[in-house]
Amino acid sequence: MGSSVYADQAHAINARDVTFDFDTVPMHYIPGEVMATHIINVMHLVLPEGERAMAQALAEALPLIEDERLREEVRGFIGQEAMHASSHELARNQLERLGLDVRPMVDRVAWLVDRVLGDNDMSGRAKHAWLCERLALFAGMEHYTAVIGEWLLTNDTFVAKGMHPAMLDLIRWHGAEEVEHRSVVYDAYMYVDGGYGRKARQAVIASTGLLVLFVISGGYLFYKDPSPQKGRFWPLQLASASLRGVVPNFTTFFTEIPRYLRPGFHPSQLGPMDNALRYLAQSPAARAADA
Repeated sequence: MGSSVYADQAHAINARDVTFDFDTVPMHYIPGEVMATHIINVMHLVLPEGERAMAQALAEALPLIEDERLREEVRGFIGQEAMHASSHELARNQLERLGLDVRPMVDRVAWLVDRVLGDNDMSGRAKHAWLCERLALFAGMEHYTAVIGEWLLTNDTFVAKGMHPAMLDLIRWHGAEEVEHRSVVYDAYMYVDGGYGRKARQAVIASTGLLVLFVISGGYLFYKDPSPQKGRFWPLQLASASLRGVVPNFTTFFTEIPRYLRPGFHPSQLGPMDNALRYLAQSPAARAADA
């Protein structure tokens, strides 16, 4: 077992009670941006299932972690991911009420995640090795969610486009918490295993897998979109949205690999989390729950 690198990120990680009202959210909640809306929708479809598997792996790793601070962060991480899943499910329900048939895709992703990323009823050394593989994969995925989370917090295009405020709050709240807990899975992996080869292999798998899931899921949602005004040829819409900064640039899934695999890298080196903590203090959903 290795030791964790904490740097100066000493605040506690806790699940926040949030309340969203999606009743007035339209099908295309980024006006005039059909494909960009569906790329954001992938957060409601794919990410909650991956986060569920991530929380399960961390729960399995918890008995192996004796460092009390890291144990506290892992428990906080699991709580935050549970809140993410329930909040995104509410948003998904609204899209279904508007006629977007997402259930087949959700069921397919859930099945795939269970088969590929579950514990697979292993035991002994094989069980431990598979746990390390999953932690390495999820640490790589969390790097990208942290980078995209910071982008969501600092991207002004959504406001300029008139994105529905409830959905804007949802993705920024989620992105802020991804930045806040960006080090937890990485530290858990380094504590339980820490092998560089495993970390590098799974980082490549994570970057490729996330890119494929976003593109395939986004294309599926575009195909299922019942609106007659959605336009044609979604790949061109996706490329345009990426170039105009309405969705993250997909080259991020490749350009971030060298930084993540640099010897001595730690997620705290991504920069200060001031934007995230500031938004979490003022998120309308969090303030509504407090009220």
